[in-house]
Amino acid sequence: MKKIILITLAIISIYMISNTVKAEEIIIPDTAIRLRVIPNSNNALDQSMKQKVRTYLEDNLYTKFINTNSIEEARTIINKQIPQIESDIKNIFIDNNYNMDFKIKYGLNYFDEKEYKNIKYKEGYYESLVVEIGKAKGDNWWCVLFPTICLLDKNDNTNVEYKIKIVELLEKIF
Repeated sequence: MKKIILITLAIISIYMISNTVKAEEIIIPDTAIRLRVIPNSNNALDQSMKQKVRTYLEDNLYTKFINTNSIEEARTIINKQIPQIESDIKNIFIDNNYNMDFKIKYGLNYFDEKEYKNIKYKEGYYESLVVEIGKAKGDNWWCVLFPTICLLDKNDNTNVEYKIKIVELLEKIF
C-alpha cells in the first residue's frame, strides 16, 4: 500500500511540475532562415507599414518555399527574390504615401532572445532576411522563413500544444 501511495505521489508531482514548466529554450537549427521586419518606430503609422510589409512577405514570399526541400534551394530563391522584394516594398510605400527609406539585409543578422508560443529562442546571429525601415527602432515582427513555419502558423488557426508523453499517459489514467 505504501508503494502505491509513493508511486501515486511521484506521478502527481511529475504531472504538476510538467504543467508549471517555463518556456522551453530552443536553438533554431542552422538549416533555418529567419525573416524579420523592423519598423522605423512604434508610432501608429510606422507599425501599420510594418504590418503591410509583413502581409506582403507572407502572401508573396512564402509561396516560393512551398516545395523547397533544402537550405541551398531556399538561399537561391531568396537571392533571386531580393530585387522584386525591394521593388514591391517601394510600391507599398508609394501607394500609402509613406516617405521612408528601407534596407534589405540577407545573411547573418543578430537577434535578441525571443519567446513565441511559450518557446524561447536563444539570442545570436542567424541566417535571415531582414527588412529595416527608416531608423529601425520600432517593435519588430519575425518568424522563420525556411522551413515555412510562419506560413503554417498563418494558415492554421489552432494552437499547437507541446506535451510530455508521460503527462499524456497520466491524463488518460486520471
